[in-house]
Amino acid sequence: MFKDIQAVLFDLDGTLIDSAPDLGAAADKMRVDRGMSSFPLEHYRHMAGAGARGMLGIAFGMTPEHAEFEAMKEEFFVNYENCMTERTRIFDGVVEMISALLGQGLPWGVVTNKSSRFTDPLTAAMPLFSSAGAIVSGNTTPHAKPHPEPLFEAARRLSVDPARCVYVGDDERDIVAGLAAGMGTVAATYGYLGQQTDISRWKAHLHIDSPMALLKYLNKA
Repeated sequence: MFKDIQAVLFDLDGTLIDSAPDLGAAADKMRVDRGMSSFPLEHYRHMAGAGARGMLGIAFGMTPEHAEFEAMKEEFFVNYENCMTERTRIFDGVVEMISALLGQGLPWGVVTNKSSRFTDPLTAAMPLFSSAGAIVSGNTTPHAKPHPEPLFEAARRLSVDPARCVYVGDDERDIVAGLAAGMGTVAATYGYLGQQTDISRWKAHLHIDSPMALLKYLNKA
């Protein structure tokens, strides 16, 4: 799966950036605004990859079936928009990894389920993403991951055969989408793994415990 690789694609939250502090803060503000006690960040971190659903589940024990979920979700979104670049940081080793990929002549891109409402301003605020050849959000195509269409769209934008791409992500949906797209798949175990402990069942081609670990496999290829 890693021969003749021509591009590398990445999930965003939990793979390239640690956005858990801002996601958690957006949900926690909702608790405090209602006179409830504040939760520490670590209370939210493991569910950061699940976005509003995960954050509202932690903050209020609320599921998408709740009658007030949509209104609460929009309040969360507004809070997040107001703070999404305050505490979010790039994971250690990501800048060096991207630099190494570019040095090898490998274009790279982002495929996330995050809406462009957040993806566009967030990536515009971080210099790292100026070299990305494609940034595909959750609403860029008619389908979001685990459907493979967002990955196909990124490959089209990079003018690369999907079979010559590698996709790196920290969620099972990433691996399912990558496999469906015929890409090499890499599970980033340093990201947001939720409450899932047995990632072997995702059937990713590789697991990496740091961003830089990816390079040795690409170098071998």
